[in-house]
Amino acid sequence: MRFALDAEQTEFGHTLGRLLSTAEVPATVRSWAAGDFAAGRVLWRRLAAAGVFALAVPEEYAGLGRLPVELAVACEELGRYAVPGPVVETVAGAMLLGALAGHGKAARAAAEEWLPRIADGRAMVTLGAPEAGPYVLDAEAADTALVYDGRRLFAGAGCGPARRSVDPARRLHRPGPGGLLLAVGAAPAAAVRDAGDWAAFATAAQCLGVGLALLERTVEHVRRRTQFGRPIGSFQAVKHRLADVLIDLEFTRPLLYGAAVALAAGAPTAGAEVAAAKAAAGEAVYRAARAALQLHGAIGYTQELDLSLWLGKARALRGAWGAPGRCRARALAGLV
Repeated sequence: MRFALDAEQTEFGHTLGRLLSTAEVPATVRSWAAGDFAAGRVLWRRLAAAGVFALAVPEEYAGLGRLPVELAVACEELGRYAVPGPVVETVAGAMLLGALAGHGKAARAAAEEWLPRIADGRAMVTLGAPEAGPYVLDAEAADTALVYDGRRLFAGAGCGPARRSVDPARRLHRPGPGGLLLAVGAAPAAAVRDAGDWAAFATAAQCLGVGLALLERTVEHVRRRTQFGRPIGSFQAVKHRLADVLIDLEFTRPLLYGAAVALAAGAPTAGAEVAAAKAAAGEAVYRAARAALQLHGAIGYTQELDLSLWLGKARALRGAWGAPGRCRARALAGLV
């Protein structure tokens, strides 16, 4: 099967690329890592105005409906520019609230309150769930934290102080008690599981974007850096290393868009296909990061170099919403 974006989807990606290329994102990332979220919130609203977060919100709540292909396009671009903030968690939180809107007054009221605000960028949401590990991302920056403890779903749950991640712009918090009980039992369990699939899918798309950015920056560097009177990019070993990275990333793309088609159709294999895409994307971005670090030499280890923003994000995203080993096991169980 051939997966190709149509003209409108392609232009959507180009529009986001143009927006982000002029947004001074590296400075915004560094401010975010230091706990100053003002510039990040401005960028968030600009992304929302371009329609990014409406892609996860049902139409009856002022969204565009669930559009996984367009969401993959958006998250790839956000990864390519290392946009900070709980992008994936906001997407997953919107999916979760939309799925639970018909399950009780509290869940319906939460959907009515938060989904329109997510769509237009007024609200930033984070999500904590067993599938995401023991931490909640960027709880101090988010307007609300949705926390699922394995049986109950809360909104506005309290979270502990921030802890640093391998990616300084990913601020991690232990979920705490409290908050408004939205749902309990089988309904939130199923909805959180589905939201986790969308989170893993969006993370895979971010991994692809981060990997492509690392590759592009490394190619630029090896063209400029000379040794023995020649650009190091002319050495066969360097060419082969970068070609392998490109192949890994491009082999991820059909898995990602295959998963998008499965999510759009509600296919029973959607979870397994998402897992396959996430496993491939996580490994590909990690290899891209290793190649970028090594081919940049000593300067690759410096935090002053903007490359470090993508290197840290690559390491963090590799395990976010499903480490490669876990994803491979799920893919094998669901597809074989």
